[in-house]
Amino acid sequence: MPLQIYINGQFYDKENAKISVYDHGLLYGDGVFEGLRSYSGKVFQLTQHLDRLYESALAICLQIPISKAQLADDVNKTLKINNLHDAYIRLVVTRGSGSLGLDPNRTSDPQVIIIADSISLYPEENYKNGLKIITASTVRSHPAALSPRIKSLNYLNNIMAKMEGLQAGCVEALMLNHKGEVAECTGDNIFIVKNGVLMTPSKDAGILEGITRNAVLELAREHGIPTQEVTLTRHDLFVADECFLTGSAAEVIPVVSIDSRPIGGGSVGATTIKLMAAFKKLVHG
Repeated sequence: MPLQIYINGQFYDKENAKISVYDHGLLYGDGVFEGLRSYSGKVFQLTQHLDRLYESALAICLQIPISKAQLADDVNKTLKINNLHDAYIRLVVTRGSGSLGLDPNRTSDPQVIIIADSISLYPEENYKNGLKIITASTVRSHPAALSPRIKSLNYLNNIMAKMEGLQAGCVEALMLNHKGEVAECTGDNIFIVKNGVLMTPSKDAGILEGITRNAVLELAREHGIPTQEVTLTRHDLFVADECFLTGSAAEVIPVVSIDSRPIGGGSVGATTIKLMAAFKKLVHG
């Protein structure tokens, strides 16, 4: 059976899943989204993802037309109808169709979309040997212009930085904030280990507070690893003992080189390996 896409309570074959070209989600990036993972048919941190989705919508005055409980049920229904167990799930809520022009009051009928598909991970050798990344010249959007806590459909800032990484032969790129501090990568949060302490940029660095990021911080505390959410610079990354990224799709993936500088001797560190194993146990347990 063709992949089934959920739109506003109905399922459509992938080829027939359509919304209006007048939808402000398409015209202006006016909407919000979440990316989730399921393991053995169970969605990881579904409640936390839905909380963030609804908070993002509230922040842009977008009324999601169904309850969290109903949306959670619909996510599981979408997995089931597509017979998916280990999958990537994309939740999208658009402002809805309307006339041309920025005025959201001219729109109606927000579109709630659920796409569940097979997961495409980084190659296994990246988890074994680590990633090489670069620092993008594209600066993370100023938090006073658009809060990074809103996971909006307009991802052009991240896409421009991603292009820089790809052009340099890297699958990820680091983004700095407007003060030149480390923020996050284009699709992942970043961590370093220095003298046994796990560190990651604080929320006020202009980051999206990742669901996997928070899970890894909690796992570290459970394993007796000291954690700090602090201001980091590129210098801190260059002199770190270890570095890794976290994200719903990436999970926990090591970084061994930043801007052609080897991190921790250019090999995957012991703390990273421990947290990778702990996360795998968490999601498959």
